[in-house]
Amino acid sequence: MPRHDPIPASPQATATLPPPDRWNRGAWFFRDRTLHSIEILLDEAFRVPGTGIRFGLGGIIGLVPGLGDVLAGLLSLIIPLAAWIRGVPYVTLARMAANLGIGVLVGSVPLFGDIFDIFWKANRRNYRLLCLHLTEPRRHNRQDWMFLLLLAGALALVFAIPLALVVWLLLWLASR
Repeated sequence: MPRHDPIPASPQATATLPPPDRWNRGAWFFRDRTLHSIEILLDEAFRVPGTGIRFGLGGIIGLVPGLGDVLAGLLSLIIPLAAWIRGVPYVTLARMAANLGIGVLVGSVPLFGDIFDIFWKANRRNYRLLCLHLTEPRRHNRQDWMFLLLLAGALALVFAIPLALVVWLLLWLASR
């Protein structure tokens, strides 16, 4: 198929225009086999000898204090980015973001967070969400909404409990 690119007005315009086949050249990176390999590399590449516990490069990188969880979280953005490019609904993308957010937030707690990351496996969860959407595009939106509503309720409860304790303490102090 012949390419019919517009002719730029100046040589400077040529340097700033992105190549027209940018997504086509990067398509190999977002195909199912590559994404599955990334999921395995980040979440399941290694096994603790004598057990069925698997962990990946994301868990190892997460051991680096401070920057490790951020780097692992950035690597984990590949699957949601591929899902966005493939047209996954925004509610599913929000669920993927929540999976990553939970993994990065809890994973930042020393030692406990690293153990949590090994069992949470946000990349596996997100890859499965992508596969479910690709096989049955509209069927799983209700489950995504329920997950997000439960997560919002849990967050509201986490913030409401300390607030309620502060109000109770202030009322108790005022009544003395």
